[in-house]
Amino acid sequence: MASNPAAPEAPSVPSQRSNETEDGTFPTFGFGGRRIDEGPWEEWNPTADSTRPVRGRHRVSKQRGGGLARSSTVLGVGVIAAVGAGGMASAQTGKPPVSISIPDLASVGSPFADDSDDEPQGSATALSSVGVTTEETAQGASDAGEALRARIILQAEQQKDQAEAKVQKAAQDAAARKAAAEAAKVKQEAAEKAAAAKKKAAEAAEAKREAARLAELAKEYTLPVSSYTITSTFGQAGSLWSSGYHTGLDFAAPTGTPLKAIHSGTVTEAGWSGSYGYRTIITLDDGTELWYAHQSSINVSVGQKVGTGDVIGRVGATGNVTGAHCHLEVHTSSSDRAGIDPMAWLRSMGLNP
Repeated sequence: MASNPAAPEAPSVPSQRSNETEDGTFPTFGFGGRRIDEGPWEEWNPTADSTRPVRGRHRVSKQRGGGLARSSTVLGVGVIAAVGAGGMASAQTGKPPVSISIPDLASVGSPFADDSDDEPQGSATALSSVGVTTEETAQGASDAGEALRARIILQAEQQKDQAEAKVQKAAQDAAARKAAAEAAKVKQEAAEKAAAAKKKAAEAAEAKREAARLAELAKEYTLPVSSYTITSTFGQAGSLWSSGYHTGLDFAAPTGTPLKAIHSGTVTEAGWSGSYGYRTIITLDDGTELWYAHQSSINVSVGQKVGTGDVIGRVGATGNVTGAHCHLEVHTSSSDRAGIDPMAWLRSMGLNP
C-alpha cells in the first residue's frame, strides 16, 4: 500500500553539556560540542505541512488532555443524539430499537507518533454506546413493547365494542320488530272488537226496528183462535194425509170456538171442500190466501170484506179429521198448491203461535 513521503527532518543543532550558550544568547542541546557533520544550525518551526501524518495504517498515541480528545467528546455526543433519535423513532413506530455500531479509532491523541508500548492505545468501548446505559436500552425496548401492547389491547377493545354494538343493535331491531308486531296485533284485535261491537250494535238496532215493526203489525194481525193447542205442524209426515205429509198448522179447540180473520181481506171462497170439510178462504191485498178448514159453520160469504179479528165461522170436525180443530194453510202468489209454513208466516207478522 502506497504512503505519503515522510515529513522533513529537523536540522541538527549543535549541542554541549553546559547550560552556557555558545555566543551567550542561545542554549544548545546534544551530546557535547558541535559536530563537524552537522549542518548549519537554524531554528525549526513546525507547520501544518511539515507535521501532516503519513496516510495509511498508522497508530496515534492517545493525547492526555485537550485537542482531539475534545473532538472525540463531540463525536460521542453526536452518536448519543443519533442513538436517542433512533430509540425515539423505534418507540414511535412500535419497533424495537436498532443498535448502531461505529468502530472507534484505535486512539485519538497527539498527532505525533509514539512507539512506546506502555502508552494506552485508545478505548475499547464503541462510540455507538457512549453515554447509553443498559437500563436506557432496556427502557427503550420496554417502551416500544408497551406501545405495541397498548395498541393491540385498543384494537381488541374496539373489536369487542363493535361486536357488542352489533349484538345490541340486533337485539334492539328484534325488540322493535316484536313491538311492532304486538302493536299491529293489538290494533287488529281492537279493530276486530270494534267491528264486532259495531255489528252487534247494528244487529241490536235491526232487531229493535224489527220488533217495532212486528209490534205495529201485531196490531193489524191476530191468531185465528184465542185458546188452542198446536197438534200438528207443517211438513209432518204420516198416512193420515192424502199427500203423505201435513200441509198446514192445526189449532185444536172445542167445537164451536169462534174463528177470527187473521188480517183484513176479501172472502174468495166459503163452503164445502171434500176432505177439508167446510172451508173459508180470505185473500189479502198482497194476494196471500188464508185457508180455514174443518169448520162446523161459516159466517161469511164470497166477496165479503172482513177486517182483522172479525168472526168468520166456528171450529168443527168436518172432512178428514180425527178431532175438532182449525186447519190453517197459507198460500202466496209464488208458492205451489202445498203452500208455505203457516208458523213462519205468522211469526213474520209479529204473532207467536
